[in-house]
Amino acid sequence: MTLPADYFEPPAPVPRTVPPSRLTVMRTVFRNPLELWGEPSYTLPWIDASFFGERTLIVNDPGLIRHVLVDNAANYRMAVIRQLILRPILRDGLLTAEGDVWKRSRKAMAPVFTPRHARGFADQMQACSERFVGRYRAVGPAGETRDMAVQMTELTFEILSETLFSGEIATATNDFAGDVDALLHRMGRVDPMDLLRAPSWVPRLTRFGGRRVLEKFRSVVADTIRLRQARLKTDRSAAPDDFLTLLLEAGGPDGGLTMDEIEDNILTFIGAGHETTARALAWCLYCVAHLPAWRDQMEAEIDAILASGAPPVEWLDRMPHVRAAFEEALRLYPPAPSINREAIEPDHWVSPEGKSVTINPGTTVLVMPWTLHRHQLHWDEPRRFKPSRFLPGEREKIGRFQYLPFGAGPRICIGATFALQEAVIALAILMRDYRFEAVKSVRVWPVQKLTTQPEGGLPMKVIPRNR
Repeated sequence: MTLPADYFEPPAPVPRTVPPSRLTVMRTVFRNPLELWGEPSYTLPWIDASFFGERTLIVNDPGLIRHVLVDNAANYRMAVIRQLILRPILRDGLLTAEGDVWKRSRKAMAPVFTPRHARGFADQMQACSERFVGRYRAVGPAGETRDMAVQMTELTFEILSETLFSGEIATATNDFAGDVDALLHRMGRVDPMDLLRAPSWVPRLTRFGGRRVLEKFRSVVADTIRLRQARLKTDRSAAPDDFLTLLLEAGGPDGGLTMDEIEDNILTFIGAGHETTARALAWCLYCVAHLPAWRDQMEAEIDAILASGAPPVEWLDRMPHVRAAFEEALRLYPPAPSINREAIEPDHWVSPEGKSVTINPGTTVLVMPWTLHRHQLHWDEPRRFKPSRFLPGEREKIGRFQYLPFGAGPRICIGATFALQEAVIALAILMRDYRFEAVKSVRVWPVQKLTTQPEGGLPMKVIPRNR
């Protein structure tokens, strides 16, 4: 079969055709869970499986996904294995808290992340992106190779710091991206003890190397809080009304957040809040580099909108090709590749076609954007990077529960609008002045840690645009 000239299939594991052994499952989950899934995960609406003697339901049917994450969400708590991995890092941060703690945290943060408030960050996002791009001024005509995985982590951290913390995160590190990678590499991976559901007090040998980095992040959080508390005590009117101030003023005995919960949520945003956007931006630049015609359309769109003087708050809506490329990158490389739940009470669901599934208490339910976004029942040419599917007129044909880069239901990502706006603004500024070319000699491969990231980084050549 002859493929179109603009056909690009980014690197990804080929679905398994033979079920893995128990030992292979353990090795693969430890090394790279994305390599575990077989053809049924990409072709069937759901799969009843058994992992280590416990029932697991892998769900790819949008109706069943809606049932679990929205319609009967109260019957599904966070899965044990997920919590064993994440809680040692984030404790009662928004991603890991449950019950009343989660409700209080979500309520406290909601005002900052409304679409209207998020739009208010647009100018700061542009200013951070401009400063970041300014570091490329010394790049010569032939270009210079830089690791976009690291670069985008640094950019999104700077945006997060400026918008949510008014530039007052108390870190003097010169290698923040390296610290994040070390934290996620050591602390954010599955340990064999997790698969065996050993209690959290049982040592995880794979995580010993990450404890020092975690302590470093905790120290940054403590220093950040102390600095802001001092400002609030000295002169409240001089302290910025940002995310950090809001959290600190949400504390207290009357149903507010405890100091431990405030610390956990600040760590969640400093250590992981920018990470998902950073990974998606890097993957987007990599994929666009292999689609020159689409890149040309993005550049023309960026040039036209910027020349018009449109403020950055309008770019998300006025740059459909830029947004479509980012959303397609989110489809193929969802930053959060799995959503894990566990049934509390018996549940039963019947599809419109009359097919039914019974879910017993204790069953682990896996909703995996990684397989859902590449599923043959829901997508035309699912492994192809094809941004046009997200252009206006086509985007509306995509079902709400077949595309879940930000999750769904009560625990949908609180920063979804923030992230989309940030990504379009960052891409516009980056691509206004530079092209990013893939380094052909480098093998690019996605691995699942806490996020879907390129193994060993993502070196790309930064080349000034000739305009």
